[in-house]
This record gives sequence, structure tokens and C-alpha cells, in this order.
Amino acid sequence: MQPPAVAPAVPQATQAEQTTPALADAVPSAAAMYEAARAHRNALGEQMESLEQSRHSLLRELEDHDGSDVAGPARTGMEQRIVILDQRIAELDKNISTVDAQIARTASIPGAVVEKPDPVRQGPPEEMYVIGPIVALAVLLPMSIAFARRIWRRSVTTVLTMPRELNDRLFQLEQTAESTALEVERIGEGQRFMTKLLTERGSHALGEGARVNETV
Repeated sequence: MQPPAVAPAVPQATQAEQTTPALADAVPSAAAMYEAARAHRNALGEQMESLEQSRHSLLRELEDHDGSDVAGPARTGMEQRIVILDQRIAELDKNISTVDAQIARTASIPGAVVEKPDPVRQGPPEEMYVIGPIVALAVLLPMSIAFARRIWRRSVTTVLTMPRELNDRLFQLEQTAESTALEVERIGEGQRFMTKLLTERGSHALGEGARVNETV
């Protein structure tokens, strides 16, 4: 009687093989390393700016109170703070130089620097902003001129065509003015005649009086 066949043992994955995918997933890409280095550089730059502002404010305070209230221990403490700030600025400057070199090395890796695509422009093209006003001017200007001429002609026609009643009234006024002028002329002639008559009578009376005096 033969012994029962034993199934071959399935090889189990070692611990190193099991952790390999996790390690592969944990390795950042070149682009991620480049962006991280740039973020680190920006953070160091902000720290440098803050330290320089603090140092500048301390120096200004010393200059403003030079030889006045700030003296003795207070002045010594401010000078020590300036020295500490100078040391931190020097160390930070070294770190910035190191990060700049790291950014340069990371940028040399293929695929590290990814150019962002240009934003997609929405709306009409830029040429429409130039062509649109020109077309509108070419179309609307003749229309506006024609409309203005039409209004002007209508107003002229309205002024020239006067109502019949107004014409009749003007004719009556003209006749009244002519009759008044005739009456005034007649009155003037009557006054001139009366003046001439009175003048002749006065001269005749004076002549008779002179003859009477000569006779006496």
C-alpha cells in the first residue's frame, strides 16, 4: 500500500517581499521632491525676512534713543539680541544655500520640473474686442446720421407748413396795420393843414393891425 501523496508546500512571501510594494509606494517622485524643496526654500526665506525685520527694528530703536533713556543694561540687552539675530541669520543663510543646491540637483532629474499648461481661455477671442466696436461703428453711425436727417427734415416741414387759421390771423393783422397806418397818415395831414391855416390867419391879422397903426 502506497502512502498518500503530499501536496507541495506553497512558498510564502518573505517579509522583505511583503514590504517592498509599501516601500515602493512610499518613495516620492522627482516632481514631489522638487516641490518639497521649493516649499522648504520658501519657508526659510520667510524666516530670513522675519529675522531681518527684527534686527532692523532693534537698530532703529537704538538710533532713535541714542544718548537718551536707553542706556546701561537695557542698551546692552538690545545689543546682545542683535548679536544673536546676526548668528541666526548667518546659520539660516547657510541652510538656504544648502536648500538652493538641493533644488538645483532635484531639478536636474528628468520629470522633476513639470510645466503647468496655459489656462484655457473661455469666452470670445481677443480679436472680437477689436472687431466688434469697429463693426458697430460702421453699422450704427450711418443709421444714426440717417435718423437725424429724417428728424431734421420733419421739423423743417412742420415749420414751413403753417396752419390756415394762423395765416388768416396774420392776414387780418396785416390789414389792420395798413388801415392804422392810413388813419395815422390822414390825421397827420389834417394836423399839417390846420397848422398851415392858423399860420396864414395869424400873418394876415398881423398885416391888418400894421395898416391900422399907419393910418392912425
